[in-house]
Amino acid sequence: MMDGTHWVIIDTETTGLGTPICVVELAAQNMRGWLPEGEPFRRMLNHGVDIPPEASRVHGYTREILERDGDPPAAVYQAFAEYVGNRPVGSYNLAYDWDDVLLPEWRRLGIPPVGARGLCLLKLAQRLLDPVPAGNCKLQTLRQYYRLPERGAHTALGDVETVIDLAGQVLRPLAEARGIDTWNALVEFSEATWYPSRIAFGKYKGRMFREARRDPALRSWLEWLAGSSNPRSAQMGAWYLAHLDTDEDVAPPFAEAASEAAEGSAAVVIYVNPDLERLRHLIESARSRLAELETTYTSERRAVSATQAKLFELLRPSFQKRDLLKLRLDYRRRFLDALLQSGEEEAAGVEGEYERAREETDAGYEEAATQASRKKSLTDNEKAELTALWRKLVKLFHPDRITDDDAKRAAYQRLTAEINRARDAGDIDRLREIADGPEGFVARQGWGAVDFAEADELGKLQHLYETLEAQIIDTLERLNALRESPEYELHQHVTDKPDLLNQVAEAQQADLQKEMAELKAELERLEAEIESLQA
Repeated sequence: MMDGTHWVIIDTETTGLGTPICVVELAAQNMRGWLPEGEPFRRMLNHGVDIPPEASRVHGYTREILERDGDPPAAVYQAFAEYVGNRPVGSYNLAYDWDDVLLPEWRRLGIPPVGARGLCLLKLAQRLLDPVPAGNCKLQTLRQYYRLPERGAHTALGDVETVIDLAGQVLRPLAEARGIDTWNALVEFSEATWYPSRIAFGKYKGRMFREARRDPALRSWLEWLAGSSNPRSAQMGAWYLAHLDTDEDVAPPFAEAASEAAEGSAAVVIYVNPDLERLRHLIESARSRLAELETTYTSERRAVSATQAKLFELLRPSFQKRDLLKLRLDYRRRFLDALLQSGEEEAAGVEGEYERAREETDAGYEEAATQASRKKSLTDNEKAELTALWRKLVKLFHPDRITDDDAKRAAYQRLTAEINRARDAGDIDRLREIADGPEGFVARQGWGAVDFAEADELGKLQHLYETLEAQIIDTLERLNALRESPEYELHQHVTDKPDLLNQVAEAQQADLQKEMAELKAELERLEAEIESLQA
């Protein structure tokens, strides 16, 4: 049985994709079945190489950190071999961690392979979760979608712990429901030839391949794919055709919550027939999740914008002087070109254009300063109101409101675009105006009318659920992108150490002063050239 199998989950952080790939952090956890056993393994490795900036931004390691805290690779791998023994090794992307990273590194260092190639949990997740309700199988996306604990993204040990959570809480029930309860069966299942039930490309992107049972055009496309001269495409098309009339390889598209009694539990596990009541329940859960995520994204983006606004206020005079110098330099170059090519009269016109451009630049800075003064982090009461607003707003998202009526489709698209614009701008007043009366808001804009009545047809509810799931993933990805941005990192540091903002401003001020000195020197040379020509 799987519960008696000893194996190891690993993860690596590396110098990036450029060869040779060097491991900078290695983490592992011994497993007995689906459960961790004993203490984890974690070491940092010092290869004495520079870490590319793009890799360092992800995991935070620099050459200096590794030279201070890392160990010689040979010593780390000796300890790793003692920890792993001869157990099979699994990871969330075994093709990368094992095939692309560890095996080449061991060959480069003259170290015998440790353990044995085992289970790819990414492949297992892709197949067990198909069609993936989270939209993709990125580890952090699944962690957030299933509300697993936050373990420290982009650290090897944190990712190992997240894989353990995902495997035990999400993948295990699905595997056992299929009767896959041994190590060998899991490996065989994950490595078998298989393709996603939802087509990922081409004219039928997003369609379930089994719809070809009743859609001749889709079946014809699958037959065309199977006849492709490209072997991989042909294999995929042949697989789809062979599995059209079988049910064992692809699960139905809806999942019953593993523990619906628990608030915020992971929406996964035993698949059931999607009747109307079940769909309504799933839709309501998806709406709540989307409202929660949109609230988090809006409030965090506003907080980051508030920090950026403070930095702008500190540096505005220097930014404005720098930009005016750039503007003057640009127009004096144009002036010189006009003078040489067309004479003084044409050059005088360029000088007039510069005056107008300078006024526009000054006005733009005044407007930016006004906007910056309004950007503040939300209070607890405002966050509570924002949650209520998003609970109203997510009910407006419904794909079947984009009907064959061109006017209604245009009105709906304008409404959703305005909601997204207000969200990204942190415009709470606008979100409030829309949520308080969407019909009246649409009418006041002169956009026509939109039907906000709820559909009760099975097909439309299924479409609505799929759309909400897609929006949940989109919001998760926007939230992740925000949290991985330099602006968010600065906001987090400034929140912990408010005085840090002044230090950052001073450093940027020094850079601006240097840049302005270079601009002034170039402008002086250009002015001297113009003066000599007009003398």
